[in-house]
Amino acid sequence: MSFFSKQFIDVVEWTETNDSVLAWRFPFEDHEIQNGARLTVRDSQLAVFVNEGRIADAFGPGLYTLSTNTLPLLTNLLNWDKAFKSPFKSDVYFFSSRLRIDQKWGTATPLTIRDREFGAVRIRAYGIFAYRIADPRIFYEKISGSRSAYLVADLEGQLRNTIVGRMTSAFGNANVNFIDMAASQLQLSQTMIADLRPVFADLGLFLDSFTVESISLPEELQKMLDQRIGMNMLGDMNRYTQFQVAQSMPIAAANEGGGAGLGAGLGAGMAMAQQMMNAMQPTSPQQPPPPPQAPAQQGPPPGEPPAPAGGAAGGAATKFCLNCGQKIPKPARFCPECGGTQ
Repeated sequence: MSFFSKQFIDVVEWTETNDSVLAWRFPFEDHEIQNGARLTVRDSQLAVFVNEGRIADAFGPGLYTLSTNTLPLLTNLLNWDKAFKSPFKSDVYFFSSRLRIDQKWGTATPLTIRDREFGAVRIRAYGIFAYRIADPRIFYEKISGSRSAYLVADLEGQLRNTIVGRMTSAFGNANVNFIDMAASQLQLSQTMIADLRPVFADLGLFLDSFTVESISLPEELQKMLDQRIGMNMLGDMNRYTQFQVAQSMPIAAANEGGGAGLGAGLGAGMAMAQQMMNAMQPTSPQQPPPPPQAPAQQGPPPGEPPAPAGGAAGGAATKFCLNCGQKIPKPARFCPECGGTQ
């Protein structure tokens, strides 16, 4: 009499109440499916009929009558033509086939790739992707199994690690320098989709979209790149030094004693800039210094007595012109070179 006391189900359906559920088993405990029961599969759903642990049939969206006439795959199931039509336990699993959007991925540790300009480079990357269940048979056999419910959180770790594992080879084969990766994120996303779709299909999933949102360097490497960019932006070191001096003048003038400090700072800055410019210029062979020239013999101006020989040698009988600076006899009132009055 225990068999007759069981309840017979004539409507099998699933109304999703949680966005995080990927697969759900219809509760058949102490229940049996009645021959001729109605199976309702809504849009964005798939269903699998399992009898005695084996998949008997799969269903897309629609309304189905569960009977041996409408389900040819069930004709080999025993006792469907006997009393109450269902003496054996059968299960129906529903699968949510709508897109699972805004699924995040990212590199927990930097990835090392080969770069044509920098050599080996460690990078970080993150973004989002979207997927859905495409083949409920494969997903049931390989992923969800006989669990009463299978959640998105149960799968996200596997998918995220699969993405990161494929990223190194995909980015390395993209032939894009790190400097150009920011402008090539769409190309890298398409490369990742082509590489990952077969992997997702092997799990019964379809990868709908994949987006690379950001690619960056670790903090210590980013500082080194910023320094290199800064040196390239400086360009002409001489102009940069002049700019720095011009920027420091208002600051030095505002400080107490800024005049003296400004002069010392200008001198030190210009000397340092000159040394940097000399260091960056190619060296050339040194030329020997020119031989010293003998001073020209200067005679006394007209009307002036010749200077004593001993005084010229001692330097006491000569002086320097106030206009041109030439050495002239001390008693001279006019310079024999420029004619200036003394």
